[in-house]
Amino acid sequence: MMSALTMTTTLTNGHHNGKLENGHNGFRKNGFVKLQSQDHSSLRYAAPFSTDPIAVAERERISYGRIPRAVALAGTAPRKIRVYADGIYDMFHQGHARQLQQAKTVFDNVYLIVGVCSDALTHSRKGRTVMTEEERYEAVRHCRYVDEIVCDAPWEYDEEFLEKHKIDFVAHDDIPYTTEDCEDLYAMIKAKDMFVATERTEGVSTSDIVARIVRDYDIYVRRNLARGYSAKELNVSFLSEKKFRLQNKMDELKDKGKKVMTNIGEKRVDILTKWEEKSRELIDAFLLLFGPDGRLSSIWHEGKGRLMQALSQPPSPRSSPPPSENGDATPDHRGSVSPPPTKTRRCDTLWESQADASSSECVGESEEAVQRELTDDGSDSDEEYQDTSQYL
Repeated sequence: MMSALTMTTTLTNGHHNGKLENGHNGFRKNGFVKLQSQDHSSLRYAAPFSTDPIAVAERERISYGRIPRAVALAGTAPRKIRVYADGIYDMFHQGHARQLQQAKTVFDNVYLIVGVCSDALTHSRKGRTVMTEEERYEAVRHCRYVDEIVCDAPWEYDEEFLEKHKIDFVAHDDIPYTTEDCEDLYAMIKAKDMFVATERTEGVSTSDIVARIVRDYDIYVRRNLARGYSAKELNVSFLSEKKFRLQNKMDELKDKGKKVMTNIGEKRVDILTKWEEKSRELIDAFLLLFGPDGRLSSIWHEGKGRLMQALSQPPSPRSSPPPSENGDATPDHRGSVSPPPTKTRRCDTLWESQADASSSECVGESEEAVQRELTDDGSDSDEEYQDTSQYL
C-alpha cells in the first residue's frame, strides 16, 4: 500500500491551483492537476515555530543545496522543496489563505515556511496593525498549508537568511514591491531564479476590511455596546454612548414590532375567526345594555318619571261655570276653566256693582225714615220708644 504522503493522482479536469477538494493539496503541471495527499499530523497540530525542536530537526536533517527550478518542476527533487512566503497577515482572511495555498502547491512535495513580521518592524515600515504580533503568529500557524513559522521575519532578504532557513524558493505576488532603498524588494531573489509568483485575491485585503470597519463604525460600536463593552473600552464619549444605546433600544423596538406583525400575519385567520365568534356576543350584550329597550333606558325613563312627578305642582281646582239665565250652570264643552271676561265687560260689571250699592243705600235710608215715622211719638229720646212689632 502506498503511503499517504507519496500518493498522487493525475486528473484531467480544469481546477485552478488551491481549489481542490477531499483534503488534498494540488499543483498544476503540463496542463494537468496533481493531487498531493496532506499529512494528517498538520491537521492535528499547529505549525511549529522555527525555533521549536521539531523544526530544528527537520532543518538539520537535510543537506542544503538549492534545488534548480527544472528539477522542482519535474518532481524529481531528492527531498522536500523548501518554499518561503512572508507577510504581515493582519486580520488573517481568505486572501492570505489562498496565497499560502498557492505557495504550498507551486511544486510537488513542498515544505512551506512562512515569515511573519513583528509589530515594531511593521509599525515603522507600514503602519499600525489591528492584531498584535502574537495574534498574527497564531493565526498563521493554524493554517493547514503552513509547515513552519518564522517569527520576527526581516523586511528585506540577504544570503545569510536564505542559508539559515535553507530556502529554495520565495513565493510572492509578481507586483514590484518598492521600498525607500530599492525599486523592487525581490530583485535579488528574481536574479537568483528563486522567485515563484502567486496571484492576489481581488476584492479582499486587510485595508479593505479596515475601510469597512471605518465606514460602519457606528454599527460596530452599537453592537459591542449591546454585547457588554464599556464606552471607555470602545473609546467613545459619554454623549456618543447614550446616543448609540438609544439607537439600540429603537432597533429593539422595531424588531419587536416586526415580530409582532409577523405573528399577526401568521395568525390573522385565527384572530379573525375568534373575533367573528365574539362579535355577536359583544353586540348582544351592548344592545341589552344600551338598546331602546335596554336596562339603562328603562332605568333612565323610570327615574325621569319619578323626578318629574316630584318636581311638578298639583293642578289648580276647576272654577264652577257661571249660572245661565234660567239658573242652570253652563256646561264647559272644552272641559277647562272659562276664560276671564273682556275689558269692556269688566267695566260694565264695575258700574253695575256701584249702581247696586247706591240703590241699596237709598233703600236703607227710606226704610229707616219710614220706621222713624211709625215710631216717632213726639218724644226726644229713643228710650221712650217701645217696640210694638211683637203685638202686630
